[in-house]
Amino acid sequence: MIKKYGLTVLGVFVGAISGYLYYYYIGCASGSCAITSKPINSTIYGAIMGGLLLNMFQKNNTKER
Repeated sequence: MIKKYGLTVLGVFVGAISGYLYYYYIGCASGSCAITSKPINSTIYGAIMGGLLLNMFQKNNTKER
């Protein structure tokens, strides 16, 4: 399972950390930004984007008939 989904899981973790760090250092102070106004929103958004990004580089090992 690690071999199959390793890159995606790594992308989720790195993206979540990056999303939180973006909120912490840059964030939206006024609260009007939908993604960066709360830490949970930016962390989830970063996790999704990181997972999707690194999932693109994963090999597809299915056989065609």
